[in-house]
Amino acid sequence: MGNKQIKQHLETAQKTGVLKISLQRLQELPPQLKNYPNVLKTLDLSQNRFESIPEEIGRFTLIKHFNMSGNKISVVPDVLGELIKLEVLLLNDNMITRIPTTLSNCQNLKTVNLSHNQITEFPVMLCGIKHLDVLDLSRNKITAVPSEVATLRVTELNLNQNQISILAEEIADCPKLKTLRLEENCLQASAFTPRILKESKICNLSVDGNLFNSRQFNQLDGYDNYMERYTEVKKKMY
Repeated sequence: MGNKQIKQHLETAQKTGVLKISLQRLQELPPQLKNYPNVLKTLDLSQNRFESIPEEIGRFTLIKHFNMSGNKISVVPDVLGELIKLEVLLLNDNMITRIPTTLSNCQNLKTVNLSHNQITEFPVMLCGIKHLDVLDLSRNKITAVPSEVATLRVTELNLNQNQISILAEEIADCPKLKTLRLEENCLQASAFTPRILKESKICNLSVDGNLFNSRQFNQLDGYDNYMERYTEVKKKMY
């Protein structure tokens, strides 16, 4: 993208608060952004060649929608926690290995997509964020869902295609969790304890591709309770 085009984009963004510079092979922020006024509410830098999230991002404290999916990012910097108005964070399709604890400062987050990365530990700093509704961690290398998950407030959690062999029973305490996706992991049927099946609010549970078959799952203590919730929700849909 030439300087003239970038200048036009920046001029428009000053009025709209929306700046989209995707598919431009960028490896760093356009220099013009360094002295740019703090007016951005949406910043889309997806499908570029960034290997890191620029530290200057921390200046744009009004951003609500931040998209850097489809880059080559391996580490998310602490400075991301300064975007306290952030509502949507899209960092899927990168090479991210860890998430900073400062992300817990972003208490307005509603949607976080970290799918298709190299994350090995469940990002517990996202637990307790009041408005977080959807968390996508599919296609990573997570091996365990820890007890801290009890304070996760999402309605949908996607953990498909990880390496999870441990599922903390405290997932039953998630106050709003309705949809839990755990397909293609390393779970035994026994990971789904009676407490999870009987006491949780989960009514849509995807478990294909684990270390058990559907018959074993259907025979679990609490399966009938889960199916009651599942059926109830289906009835409301029609």
